[in-house]
Amino acid sequence: MGCDGGTIPRRDELVKVKKKPEAKDKDSELSFQWKHCCITQQALKAPIVTCGLGRLYNKEALIEALINRDILPESAHHIKNLKDVKTLNLTPNPAYTVTERREGELENQTAPYICPVIGLEMSGKFRFVALWSCGCVFSERALKEINTNTCHKCQKQFIGDDVVILNGNEEDLVLMRIRMEKRKLEMKKNKVKKLKVKQEETELSETPGKSETVNAVSDFVNKSLKW
Repeated sequence: MGCDGGTIPRRDELVKVKKKPEAKDKDSELSFQWKHCCITQQALKAPIVTCGLGRLYNKEALIEALINRDILPESAHHIKNLKDVKTLNLTPNPAYTVTERREGELENQTAPYICPVIGLEMSGKFRFVALWSCGCVFSERALKEINTNTCHKCQKQFIGDDVVILNGNEEDLVLMRIRMEKRKLEMKKNKVKKLKVKQEETELSETPGKSETVNAVSDFVNKSLKW
């Protein structure tokens, strides 16, 4: 007991030390975030999509939420249509067992997906990225080690702004929002260019004499080739 004249109290008996949150709780929270839809909190199942901010959704749940926007959480209000998300090309984890698929969260459970390059599990313990250009998913470590602008999985080209950090931290979210706005601006520019080209083609076909001239030149070239 101490302080009764018979014993000397220990320091831990006099000072109450605030317990630190258990690391296990943090791991469980991360695991849940990587395995559940941001809208319904239900287990993720293919097809899985990500938004420009790197959050994960079940595609079916997202479509339903876009139809009935009352159930769309505030964190997903930046999603206006399916053009604002990318379907992910994930690599299944062969160590993810049928039992785990059926029973859900289990202690020491493996992740359902892995990095196709170095085999790291997509569980929240390692940083993962998706390429907006193709939807393929890798660990951030693998992307840095490969150090190329060609997707290792599908061979499609990508640029730095195509890299979306999945379930990133606050700093990552700031960067992802900037990249997302850049992609939207680029899409608008490309749309304007296509409309301009289409308009010019329409004007050319509607201008009297121009279409006839083009046809006459084409006929002359064809006859010359026959001679």
